[in-house]
Amino acid sequence: MVKILTEALPWPFICTLILQMIQMKKIYVLIFLVGFQQAFSQNGKEPIKVTDMLKIKQLSSVTISPDGSQAAFVVNSTEPEADSKWESRYLNQLYLVNTDGASEPKAYTFKDNASQPAWSPDGKQLAFVRVFEGKPQIFLMSLSGGEPVQFTKFKYGATSPKWSPDGKQMLFAASISLKELLKDSILNPKKEIPKWPFEKPGFDKNQQLVTNSAKPDPDGNWEEVRAYLENNANDKKAKVINKLNFQEESTTTSEISFNHFFIAPLTNGNQATAVTHGFYRYASADFTPDGTQLIITGNRDSLQHPDRALESEIYLSNLDGSNLQKLLGEKGIQYNSAKISPSGKWLAFQFGNTSFVDVPQLAIMPFKGATKDIQILPFDRNKGGLTWTADEQWIYFTAQSNGGQPLYRINISTKKSEALSDFNSGILSFDLHKNQLLYVKTEVSDPSELFVSDASLKKSSRISNFNTGWLANKQLSFPEKMSFVDEKGLTIEYWVMKPINFEAGKKYPAILDIHGGPSAMWGPGELSMWHEFQYYAAKGYVVVYGNPRGSGGYGSTFLRANINDWGKGPTYDVLTYLDKSVELGFIDTSRLAVTGGSYAGYLVAWIVGHDQRFKAACSQRGVYDLSTFFGEGNAWRLVPNYFGGYPWEKATKAILERESPITYVNDIHTPYIIFHGENDLRTGVIQGEMLYRSLKILGRTVEYVRHPGGTHELTRTGNNRQRIDQMLRTIEFFERFIQH
Repeated sequence: MVKILTEALPWPFICTLILQMIQMKKIYVLIFLVGFQQAFSQNGKEPIKVTDMLKIKQLSSVTISPDGSQAAFVVNSTEPEADSKWESRYLNQLYLVNTDGASEPKAYTFKDNASQPAWSPDGKQLAFVRVFEGKPQIFLMSLSGGEPVQFTKFKYGATSPKWSPDGKQMLFAASISLKELLKDSILNPKKEIPKWPFEKPGFDKNQQLVTNSAKPDPDGNWEEVRAYLENNANDKKAKVINKLNFQEESTTTSEISFNHFFIAPLTNGNQATAVTHGFYRYASADFTPDGTQLIITGNRDSLQHPDRALESEIYLSNLDGSNLQKLLGEKGIQYNSAKISPSGKWLAFQFGNTSFVDVPQLAIMPFKGATKDIQILPFDRNKGGLTWTADEQWIYFTAQSNGGQPLYRINISTKKSEALSDFNSGILSFDLHKNQLLYVKTEVSDPSELFVSDASLKKSSRISNFNTGWLANKQLSFPEKMSFVDEKGLTIEYWVMKPINFEAGKKYPAILDIHGGPSAMWGPGELSMWHEFQYYAAKGYVVVYGNPRGSGGYGSTFLRANINDWGKGPTYDVLTYLDKSVELGFIDTSRLAVTGGSYAGYLVAWIVGHDQRFKAACSQRGVYDLSTFFGEGNAWRLVPNYFGGYPWEKATKAILERESPITYVNDIHTPYIIFHGENDLRTGVIQGEMLYRSLKILGRTVEYVRHPGGTHELTRTGNNRQRIDQMLRTIEFFERFIQH
């Protein structure tokens, strides 16, 4: 009824109908008004513009003060560069708000970026991280006012501050290169070298890591020549690569680095003591509730190179790192997310195999227990932000699920879980204090705001207005959720967004927008696509998106349903929900476009190589030849994890050829625009060049756009001018072939 009324009836008639229903005292008026608010909320006159992307503020890192009266959080905004008409920069600042919601949040830091807020146990100070002289350092600021005081001036930098329960010490992390670790007299006083092989050809027992005291001389003996070559490498004249994972996000590197933890007295942050030691990588560390020990996660395989060791263990140590005991750890298993309950009775954690095509299991065991004491808490979704309640009866967490990211809690006694929020929104950050919840929520009507509620999320109210102002007069499109069952018996969910100013009986062009990953998940509770979807709808397009097999948010079976099948199966799901969207009657099948990035760039190429319905196509940062992607992308483990082997293996080679879009390039006739960031090493920029050159030689309609300095994250956290450029070039290309 609401849908018919809001699409077909004039506004004065609707108002008259509401009044008549109220006079008739019909209960239906309540139902109508709920739907009416959804259909017409923020139904202003102004369409979303491409530059509105710069207005979006994103909230994160919510943390409640020890007494529960205040909360700190981070606000990410985009600010114009003072000396440029078009350039802008990202800015993170800390805000404070009273948890009763009686007043607006207030900025706590200004000018320079600030992140990772952490309350002191007495609630009188906040620690946070800010870059100083090129390295992150920890600063302290009193709640009574004044300027921030720099706590650490650590030569390696300092992040992830954690206060000891008595407030007398600070735990923090730092990243240290192998070269630094080898020569550090405090971290490595015995001048030891790794036991695991450095993997430099022709050298045994890592003797090449011992400092070469010879004088550099290109014409000297071999030790002097090696000293000369090492000097060239130090001066960045050469990168000598022996490690397996040599590609970062934007450049290659020969450096091996290690994350270590340190502890410092509050009286002097520069008197830090190393907690973790050795040539190992540690992921997290925190104090036990009584403050006498540390719970640490990381990998301590002394015989395997860190790039090859994929396992992770959970350890317990004294505050100075001594008496390190392994609580959990075994071959082929990652243990992580260790969280001790408030009394110290229980240890919660997650574990799973070393393949990321899997959903880790949530479990608890008595603290200092053994593997025989592990109790599984069943929940078939990827979980984050594990948080114990004070009474230790519940564990709270968020999990992407069915297009949203609800807040869940699971009872450790009954092992039953319950969703506290719905699939139409996403809880991006939260903190819990007694019966009080503070959380950041994204939804179609507002990309990011702060809310307060009771612990069951029954009584909730918004206490921030970071985006409500500029959104007040915006006309938004609200997605409609639908589903079908595919040939594998999987329920495939998808969403259809009508263009703004939609008129019943009229047909519109449509954009099929596909997500990457392939294990990502889209829906109304996912923030990253909020602006793009609204912008396309504002430009007069129907937007169709969904979650084909292999997506996250639907459990392990669904996640693994595209093993050995990246192309045909997911294409069936995607084109089926496009066909079903067409059946709604308002999509013009002669004006269809398709777009997607990363894995979705792959799938766009696959689709247009097998289907000719689209008038225009766009691939961003995609993968088109799986064999070469194995060598040039830092996401190379996708190949063995999804296809069961390596390009030189006969069986796998055949699969990779079958599953690579470049194999079908001769069948691509759709006008095509291809994007790639020049510094994208996650998928490898050569992938875009191969597809473009192949199509160009074939004489097809194709355009190739490179963004200098752009990485794989360009459309999410890249240069804002380039983000706008890519979005505009995409829609402008579509407009060339799809006339409104």
